[in-house]
Amino acid sequence: MKRKKRRLRTGKRARRNRRLVILTGLAALAALVFVVVMIATLVVRMKRSEDGLADEPILEASLEEHETRQVEYVNPSILKDIVEGGKSVSRALSERPATVDMTPENTAEFANIGSCTIVEGGKVEIAVTSEGIPRSDDKYYYLFEQPTYDDEFSAELEPISKIYKGDDTSFSIDLKKGAADSRLFSKFRVAVKKDGEFVSISHPKYITNPGACAGGNYGGMSHNSIKGILPYPLRLSELADLGVNYCSYNIPLSHILTTSGGIEYSYGGVTYHFNAQVMNNYDDLFRKLNSMGIDIAAIILNDASTAAFPEITHPSARSGSTAPYYMFNASDERGVKACAAIGSFLAGRYSGSGHGNVSMWIIANEVNARKEYNFMQHVDVGTYTAAYTRAFRVFYNAIKSQNAGAKVYIPIDQRWTYNTEKTGDYDAKDVIDIFADSISAHGNIDWGLAAHPYSFPNGNTAFWNPSKHVNHTESTPCITMENIDVLTGYMQKEHMLDTQGRVRSIILSEVGYSSTSGEAVQAAAFAYAYTKMVQNGHIDALMLSRQVDAGDEIAALGLALGLENTGGGHKMIYNVFKYIDTDKRNEVVAFAYDIVGKTF
Repeated sequence: MKRKKRRLRTGKRARRNRRLVILTGLAALAALVFVVVMIATLVVRMKRSEDGLADEPILEASLEEHETRQVEYVNPSILKDIVEGGKSVSRALSERPATVDMTPENTAEFANIGSCTIVEGGKVEIAVTSEGIPRSDDKYYYLFEQPTYDDEFSAELEPISKIYKGDDTSFSIDLKKGAADSRLFSKFRVAVKKDGEFVSISHPKYITNPGACAGGNYGGMSHNSIKGILPYPLRLSELADLGVNYCSYNIPLSHILTTSGGIEYSYGGVTYHFNAQVMNNYDDLFRKLNSMGIDIAAIILNDASTAAFPEITHPSARSGSTAPYYMFNASDERGVKACAAIGSFLAGRYSGSGHGNVSMWIIANEVNARKEYNFMQHVDVGTYTAAYTRAFRVFYNAIKSQNAGAKVYIPIDQRWTYNTEKTGDYDAKDVIDIFADSISAHGNIDWGLAAHPYSFPNGNTAFWNPSKHVNHTESTPCITMENIDVLTGYMQKEHMLDTQGRVRSIILSEVGYSSTSGEAVQAAAFAYAYTKMVQNGHIDALMLSRQVDAGDEIAALGLALGLENTGGGHKMIYNVFKYIDTDKRNEVVAFAYDIVGKTF
């Protein structure tokens, strides 16, 4: 059989194959040289470690040439960055918080909203911390917004924002001040998605610095005395003679609200109407008092018509009451918006707009006196106080969002632990405790206390005499001026302190003594009480009740509390009040030592 001759391949393909063979051979040779050099280097270094000989010049040159070639391709700084980057990643991985399984025991408050504050640019920043990362369906925390009256978290709710999970992170959302969907009165909570559903992992918190979005900042004038009074509008000129620094004044809603016309005020997408003539009267009064160097504590009282303005009054307070005032309504959207609008309107009008200035706002009257002054159908003290606390926070945020310097107070009477359950009222201490705990748990704010330490009963002018209702323990049934130290001492407890760890503002927005037992006893009672207030050191202002006797108060209760009688005659207390904080103090109070039985 003839063998076929193999054809000699020529052309481009043959030349390309030959080049490939040559290049492959050269690469193999270069690799062999490199391996030989590295082996030789290793041998030399091993020998040096044994006999201490220096590197041979030829090998040294070879290594230097090798290192030079490396430098040409990889800069040392790049290598350093790569190494440091690797170390950083390693550290981050080692320091990464542990992933934690969600259980029935740890889910509800796994995360903590450390702060919920208004920041620049009309934003709300919500800071979240946790001990570890919750295990969930994805890598996100979800933020939910709820109204004040909604306490239950529903898996059907839609989140308003989401961020990557971390043990220290924060959300940023729009405040929307004044808008129909404003978040100024909302509370916020954090959730994760677990088994396809949202699960809350934090306690809800409210915005705690509403003053950050305020246009005004009036916090009052500087005074050398705490002396104040409930004024008589027809005798305001006497206040300068009396040296008054503070005045309290009622603002009943029935006086200022109207269903149409007047001053229109749009807030939260709703237009409200305020009686123009009445508001002008308040303007004149407040401007006049301010011009005399007097600061004002305005008391917002809910006696609004439940027929014309049902949304303002709590649903459980709209019928069956003989009380003059009712529980404010923060139990639904219309109520929250109405209360917010009232607070915003009043605070905005009386903080630098030319209508006069109010530095203190008191929300309702003696809130523990349910039957007498803050009516709501009888429920347990926790439910009752929760209703008031919601309304208070709405007013607080509304007022502070207009006037950052304003102070906002909760008022109580003198029945501290009197066991008022039998009367259908509530003990002041119970209300304050529940109120303070709820405020702190949902975002602490700087509320103040407006106390009314009248004698008990109110006609007991000589309050220094022993009484089974008054002692110097925390469980005293009543707090009068005899044991006012119990109240201020209680307010110094850690759980009662403000956001800066200080004792809250305490004012005595009502206290007075009747002259029905004699003008000398009335005057002595005031002299002793005022001295105790000053020595106490924790009372910011006193509003004595009152400048002029009220005829209906005398008729109904037998109390003649004024510095003057209804005819304008000055009682003995007038000069004591006038001079008690002057250099004539000792002269005008000396008579009282024998009556009280001690020098003070």
